[in-house]
Amino acid sequence: MPDFKIVVNDPEAPKKRKVVKVKVVGDAEVPFTDEMKDKFELPVIRVGRRLLEELNAVHGVVTIRMRRPDTGDKIKITGRLEPADNVPENTVLVNSEFLINLSGNTELEGEVFRASAWQIRVNDERATSLVGLKIGDEVDGSIIGLRNVKLKITGGSDISGFPMRPDIQGPVKKRALLSGPPGFHPEKNGERRRRMIRGNTIAPDIVQVNTVIVYPK
Repeated sequence: MPDFKIVVNDPEAPKKRKVVKVKVVGDAEVPFTDEMKDKFELPVIRVGRRLLEELNAVHGVVTIRMRRPDTGDKIKITGRLEPADNVPENTVLVNSEFLINLSGNTELEGEVFRASAWQIRVNDERATSLVGLKIGDEVDGSIIGLRNVKLKITGGSDISGFPMRPDIQGPVKKRALLSGPPGFHPEKNGERRRRMIRGNTIAPDIVQVNTVIVYPK
């Protein structure tokens, strides 16, 4: 059975982003299941209803951006919103064990906003249904729990990191003479190199499938 990491990009998110400063609090009552640990599902982020409306995350997915107090390193959580009446204003709740493992703390200052990108892992019949599709094809967003949207396949890569290219036909792996990305970034005009790449068709040994949400024009 294929095992794909589906990366979703939301092109509207940067245009309509509302960044809200929040307190991030660990709460043992927020679920963190095995499916979430293995990235088959996004972790739950609980918020009050006022913050839910303020964020206007139309697909219900947000990113929390924070820094570790001890090192200053940037950390983030991307998860699905879950409204709750008992969450204080300008506070978000995440699973306490998850937050401690990530940051070493049970409370942090951060900011939350509509997610620009996230990823979901699939390895069941949904993954099988993707095999044979090509760059440029569209699939129903329900494959990863998004309703009433289409996802356009924009590329992908295999376990070695070799990228799919739209101009190479089929589920192949081959060396090709390239003059630009994906697969080669020239350092000077006219430079060309042979690089190993993948064709434009999803094969079972592809591990990442890149997609973008399609909005009506």
